[in-house]
Amino acid sequence: MKCEAKPFLKWAGGKGQLISQIKDLLPSEFVKTRHIEKYFEPFVGGGAVFFWLSNEYKIRKAFLYDINLEVITAYQTIRDNVSAVLRELNKLENVYLDLPRLKRERFYYERREEYNDFIAGSVKNHVVRRTALMIMLNKTCFNGLFRVNSNGLFNVPFGRYENPTICDEQNLLAVHGKLQNAEIECRDFEYCVNKVDSKSLVYFDPPYRPISPTASFTSYIKNGFADPEQIRLKKVCDKLSIMGAKVILSNSDPQNVNPDDKFFDNLFKPKYRIDRLKATRMINCNAERRGTIKEILVRNYALKD
Repeated sequence: MKCEAKPFLKWAGGKGQLISQIKDLLPSEFVKTRHIEKYFEPFVGGGAVFFWLSNEYKIRKAFLYDINLEVITAYQTIRDNVSAVLRELNKLENVYLDLPRLKRERFYYERREEYNDFIAGSVKNHVVRRTALMIMLNKTCFNGLFRVNSNGLFNVPFGRYENPTICDEQNLLAVHGKLQNAEIECRDFEYCVNKVDSKSLVYFDPPYRPISPTASFTSYIKNGFADPEQIRLKKVCDKLSIMGAKVILSNSDPQNVNPDDKFFDNLFKPKYRIDRLKATRMINCNAERRGTIKEILVRNYALKD
């Protein structure tokens, strides 16, 4: 049985849990033909929506962008040299799983330091080792976060998993297959304007606007993503709409906390449609505040029968 591709990274805010709702809001022309000529995901992150679509639809050409160089390096390396990545991950997994807990923690921090040396440019770059380290750290760190400090260095602490799968060979081979028709580049989201046409589907999943002063998870890049960037993104959606592309955008719903906060309603209405989807808050330091919330899905098209 052929393995379906799924995200090879754990990702804060990943869209896996929303796919069952997103699929009911896709443009009817793609649903009927099960074919997407050009698919764009300018904040690819963990890629949950891309991998789901690539399993369910024929995508002639995918364009996967992100400003996070580490994510893009991993995608490119798995696309171009998955065998070498698998060899490196197998070595890391075998060493890690053979260690007792205290030595696992030491091994984790040693590998984190090695990985940050690549980020800082203090050692010669080796994309296979760098990608394998990123995946290994992602599978063994606290909560599967990718977070960097003000210097851009990975700073997530050790996670205490008993038997983590560091090398998921079947999935990485499936991911490799799905990436063969993908253009993968480290780009600002606005770059997609240069490639989009009327046969394109564009899905934006930007760093979410914080719904409270302490709720920001935008530190997967060191510069964050504040309201001016959200407004710039909306202007890009306007350009793409004029070009005839179908556009979908996910974000947090500030009305979870403040019913009077109509930031996105004011930004996107009346030209865009806003659906509110049910989601689960998976990451919160206070366990009692983990639960069902709403997120928004913005689209520039109407649904047809």
